[in-house]
Amino acid sequence: MLAWAAVVAAAGLLRSKSYAIFRAVLLGVYSLIFLGLAAAWRSTPLWPLVVYLHATVFIHSFALIRPRLFPSLYRALVSVPQAFFAAGTLLGLPWAIAAALGLPPYGFFVPYLLALVGVLQSLVSREEEVDVVVADGHVVPGVRRHPSGGGASERPLRIIQLTDPHLGPFMSVERLERICRRAVEREPDLVVLTGDFLTMESQSDPGLLGRALAPLRALEGKTFACFGNHDHEAPDTVRSALESAGVTLLIDDAAQAQTRAGAVQIIGMDFHWRERKARMAAVCARHPREPGALRVVLLHNPAAFRELADGEADLVLSGHTHGGQVGLVSLGLPHTLLRVLMNAPDHGFWASGTNRLYVHRGTGHYGFPLRLGVPAEESLLRVHAPER
Repeated sequence: MLAWAAVVAAAGLLRSKSYAIFRAVLLGVYSLIFLGLAAAWRSTPLWPLVVYLHATVFIHSFALIRPRLFPSLYRALVSVPQAFFAAGTLLGLPWAIAAALGLPPYGFFVPYLLALVGVLQSLVSREEEVDVVVADGHVVPGVRRHPSGGGASERPLRIIQLTDPHLGPFMSVERLERICRRAVEREPDLVVLTGDFLTMESQSDPGLLGRALAPLRALEGKTFACFGNHDHEAPDTVRSALESAGVTLLIDDAAQAQTRAGAVQIIGMDFHWRERKARMAAVCARHPREPGALRVVLLHNPAAFRELADGEADLVLSGHTHGGQVGLVSLGLPHTLLRVLMNAPDHGFWASGTNRLYVHRGTGHYGFPLRLGVPAEESLLRVHAPER
């Protein structure tokens, strides 16, 4: 509790009141759960290791008062261990409640085993190839998950989407650079980046993201991006990095690309929490459909998909959700915690009217310390448009 008070006080004095409140709540919940499980851990030979892992949570929280992207040794000894232990402890809430009620917390170590799996899933991403059919004239009522399946196009449009890399403890400059290099090597027609490039650790050095995205310069003229919510925390940093990598940033703007699969009109929507329907309608009105071109909309938040007027997009590409981040996707099931908490598309292919949406699971993550059961994604999207 003294460590909790020290971090909160330092956050208020050295950073901001809002950050102090955020840390007070998050660390307070974590600490209460840990105290509920501490007696069970003390009875095991792992107790010294548990004390070390517990300490890393507070060290990491204190370090974020002056955030920066720390060297690999620090990430290995502090950042990743604290994410593992914080996630396991938060998942251990039911066991902590049992202990508080005087019940033996049998299996209290299970959430930590799950968190260990989450560490592995957070450090790697899965290369995939996905076929989707758009512009088929089929009208789908509401917003619902839609079968993707293969198409009949002789030459489908090949798109690689990079979203939510969240440059930080689990996404180093080197890892994101490798992801971008692999994207170039797959020779796509287009690469689109749908936002949330940074974490608070990576906002202070404008050169970090630029170095990570540098391989995309090989595809200049074929790379386009939009803003996500976190990009508004450091917009100049993101703009500068994208420009240095030859990426065209579209903020409520449009561009046209000529590809081997034909002309593509690309609309990049800015991120907005409010008045999304009116804002998107205004952007679409300024940029009507180009005859003969496939119309692709970059929209960071898939929850806004339902507010896009019918017929305005052959394909919408979104991220933001990290695929739900916690779920059963690794087991071949679509269920995620996000779908339990809110009614919004979480991952995969969706439809509303004649509009189609692909929600990328993201290459990184942020918020909850780990991915669990929802692997990161490096997909090549093959887009078939039979009525084109």
